[in-house]
Amino acid sequence: MATIRILCAGFGGQGALLIGKLVAEAGMAEGKHVTWLPSYGPEMRGGTANVMVVVSDKPVGSPIFSKLDVLVALNQPSLDKFAPDTKDGGIIITNSDLCGEPANADKVKLSPVPLTKIAEEIGNVKAANMVGVGALLALTNCVARKSVEDYLSGMMKEKNPALLDTNLLAIEKGAAYVA
Repeated sequence: MATIRILCAGFGGQGALLIGKLVAEAGMAEGKHVTWLPSYGPEMRGGTANVMVVVSDKPVGSPIFSKLDVLVALNQPSLDKFAPDTKDGGIIITNSDLCGEPANADKVKLSPVPLTKIAEEIGNVKAANMVGVGALLALTNCVARKSVEDYLSGMMKEKNPALLDTNLLAIEKGAAYVA
């Protein structure tokens, strides 16, 4: 695997930071070197939020990077802002329900996924980010899906066990969509 630099971005409340946290926690559980650097404005909901995650087999020199290997864009403003920073040959996963094509679509591996629609079909639109997690894991193999699901299970048992099955199904559907 070497090193993979991932940026997840969206409106506050869409769960971009959680995508990054799940990848980072799973990477740590697997004994990988990881960094997780969230960035968000003062708005709790509706403002922009993004997170930089590095997962590596070797020590990570800095949590900040200028070129992305993978972008997960949950909305159009995030796609517009960060797509140009995705390296040629990198992967851009978009929520095709809210995003068009980036200007550099011919230089990247574009994976438009109807995150919102899939989440609605399984009964909870808030699980769109988990559909994105499934797509991210299937396209990159940055961490094992089981590691993410194990961490999520531990987290959800305390917070909201009723949503666990929905989130696990969302991850499964996201992975299946890009397979």
